[in-house]
Amino acid sequence: MKIKVGDKLPNSEIFYLDEDNLPQKIDILNLCKNNKVLILGMPGAFTKTCSAIHLPGYVKSYNLALKKGITKIICIAVNDPNVMKAWGENQNVGKKIFMAGDPFLKFTKAIGAEVDKSAKGLGMRSNRYTMLVENGELKRVEEEKETATCELSAAENFLKSI
Repeated sequence: MKIKVGDKLPNSEIFYLDEDNLPQKIDILNLCKNNKVLILGMPGAFTKTCSAIHLPGYVKSYNLALKKGITKIICIAVNDPNVMKAWGENQNVGKKIFMAGDPFLKFTKAIGAEVDKSAKGLGMRSNRYTMLVENGELKRVEEEKETATCELSAAENFLKSI
């Protein structure tokens, strides 16, 4: 990962579905402005580790995140916004987690988190990570060595460290 603690997040558009199920673009910096944010980087929606550990851990730990001063949790995966919304509904994220797609890997590449999973039939994806961002500045990041693992970036471990 090329982004480092102390760096500002890059300007980068991600996509989500609004209340009318229309795709919208938003700059990640606008989402983080004046907020203490957790960004959850996931290889892909509906994948094994993402659906069994990473995303549900933060849904379950939402109140603990709030107690730690977190004002927003954003989940970003290399999928389109329709898939991200469906995955959020499947995982019962409700209003707890903002589900966003990075289908063109613009944000993922800008922070240096892209990983080639073509050998497994997945193409280019994001590595697994969790970031703490305050007003657009990276304060802490934990990136897994392998996308199939979720230890450093898991809710119970990351939230203990902040």
